[in-house]
Amino acid sequence: MDLEGTPAFHGYRMPAEWEPHSQCWIGWPERPDNWRDNAIPAQSVFAKVASAISKFEPVTVCASAAQWSNAQSQVPKHIRVVEMSMNDSWFRDTGPTFIVRNSSFGSSTSEDNVAGIDWNFNSWGGIDDGCYQDWSLDLLVARKILGIENVRRFPQSTILEGGSIHVDGEGTCLTTEECLLNKNRNPHLTKEQIEEELKAYLGVRKIIWLPRGLYGDDDTNGHIDNMCCFVKPGVVMLSWTDDEKDPQYERSLEAFSVLSDSTDACGRKFEIIKIHVPGPLYMTDEEANAIITDNEAKPRLAGTRLAASYVNFYIANGGIIVPQFGDQKWDDEAVRVLSQAFPNHEVVGIEGAREIVLAGGNIHCITQQQPALPTNINCI
Repeated sequence: MDLEGTPAFHGYRMPAEWEPHSQCWIGWPERPDNWRDNAIPAQSVFAKVASAISKFEPVTVCASAAQWSNAQSQVPKHIRVVEMSMNDSWFRDTGPTFIVRNSSFGSSTSEDNVAGIDWNFNSWGGIDDGCYQDWSLDLLVARKILGIENVRRFPQSTILEGGSIHVDGEGTCLTTEECLLNKNRNPHLTKEQIEEELKAYLGVRKIIWLPRGLYGDDDTNGHIDNMCCFVKPGVVMLSWTDDEKDPQYERSLEAFSVLSDSTDACGRKFEIIKIHVPGPLYMTDEEANAIITDNEAKPRLAGTRLAASYVNFYIANGGIIVPQFGDQKWDDEAVRVLSQAFPNHEVVGIEGAREIVLAGGNIHCITQQQPALPTNINCI
């Protein structure tokens, strides 16, 4: 059922990722022009991610008709696998942004207190700048998920991907100018108009704009979920490097300065936790040669720096699912930093997450949480 008006008008807000989930949605990779070796190595890692999350909350994996049996055979039996067509498997960006409202708004049923935003999507930049030429199936993913769950839908014409926003659930949204102000998304909207859309649809009151995302994250034009995220209200985690010669250093320092001079919607100064990026890591000749190059998808070239970041983790109900890239020093450091930041969560590292970043994202990018019925928040 489609709803008229804006979510904020109806009392909805986007909850923080650490608020309780009813389940997690994950797609299933298969396109050979983005995933090497016909996506076989990536499918193994997707199955690891799904299995790890399923220890903390229910998981639904969506796979095409051609891949349904394969996906079902690779994930544990307790994980639901449903058939769904898609152009690629980045459900953070093509799936719905779920929103919630408190029962005080007088809904006839408690289920009405969870809804979903169906944003517009143009493959991260359209025909000229996007990652693939045909995204017609991805445009339907959010509507299909909401239909499966019988969740009410807010349609949106604004082009926006879920990985471009992070919220604290208490009125603050983090994003980047590099992405949301890019002319390949919504050139007809000003910064102020985009802010108004975010406030009306996410139920937030304050937008904090970081100038740029992670160095090398050209596929998404600098999504926030590779650069910075909320750990809890008033606390953020920022991708960092100590190497002043690394192009990432300038971006991290720039973001640190903005965050240091900002307060959230409740007036709190931010505590900033630094988490070091791995590497730098680069696509090898062997990896690039295993991707089928055609005119449908952006080419993956040997020597390209990978947009690898530990900020691209998923918060499950009691678990933190974090990528591990085979860089032992920084892999171990990331687990340590996250264990301190989330003392009440079990931190689970996913070995082989390099397979996901080869195609342009990581664990947060391939997941989409569906919240449980809402809880009250402290700051209104």
